[in-house]
Amino acid sequence: MRIGFIGLGNMGGPMALHLLAAGHELTVHDLRVELAERQLQAGARWADSPHALARHSELVMTSLPGPREVEAVVSGPDGIAAALAPGSLYIDLSTNSPALVRQLHAQLQRREVAMLDAPVSGGKAGAEAATLAIYVGGEAAVFERAKPVLAALGNKLLYIGAIGAGSVAKLVHNLISVCSIKVFSEALTLGVKAGVPGAALVAAIEAGAYGQGRGMLRMMPELLGERHFSPPRFALKLACKDLRLATELARQLEVPMAAAALVEQDLAELIRRGLGELDFFAQFTLQEERAGVKVEGSNQ
Repeated sequence: MRIGFIGLGNMGGPMALHLLAAGHELTVHDLRVELAERQLQAGARWADSPHALARHSELVMTSLPGPREVEAVVSGPDGIAAALAPGSLYIDLSTNSPALVRQLHAQLQRREVAMLDAPVSGGKAGAEAATLAIYVGGEAAVFERAKPVLAALGNKLLYIGAIGAGSVAKLVHNLISVCSIKVFSEALTLGVKAGVPGAALVAAIEAGAYGQGRGMLRMMPELLGERHFSPPRFALKLACKDLRLATELARQLEVPMAAAALVEQDLAELIRRGLGELDFFAQFTLQEERAGVKVEGSNQ
């Protein structure tokens, strides 16, 4: 299949390589041409703009930082909307605004172009291993058409519902993930200040009813013990962006989000301190500062 891929960062770069390995004819574009080096060496073709890329593609996929970038790539003066042929397909893999997704879907429908929103979860490691969870919104028939391509990127394909539903599911997932760090940080700083080593507390949580199967807990000893906040698995600035999209959606639907609002303020404070490029687990440092205690990841 002739696929165009836009956005070759930590997530998009590995996904593009998997599409090449699956035998697809790939054209790529990014604002930074140097990010395309591995894909070009593997046989991809370069396009100078999203418009030029779309002209040569049956399917265009985007993996971009957020709504502003997606809208520019689709609807901008050099975007893909005016270049995609009737009958072609657009899949957005970004964490996006459901409202924008539906707006772009309507715009592309008028040009007889199908669209899916298919945000992914699993981080850079999941993108490299092709083990991502992919949350898909759109028409069921279009999802079936896209399944073979998406299967090259992840092993957990979840059809969520109508267009925009994939984005809603991803925002709900990230809302829980990001906000849970605040609860963990408060609980663990309390335990450490009460005299129990951090590693012992994590072991106790893992062994109990709550801890069964909680992948985030397994990351704690490494992230907290050795302060592996860089390079990030999920950058704090991106966590803040995703949380903001969730709280914006909540305001539109008049859903109270008191806990999320508090976490959003904490993330904004850390970004003001210049820590936005660190892993989102760096939230712990703010609670440690407030509590006057440090959660060590080992018993040493």
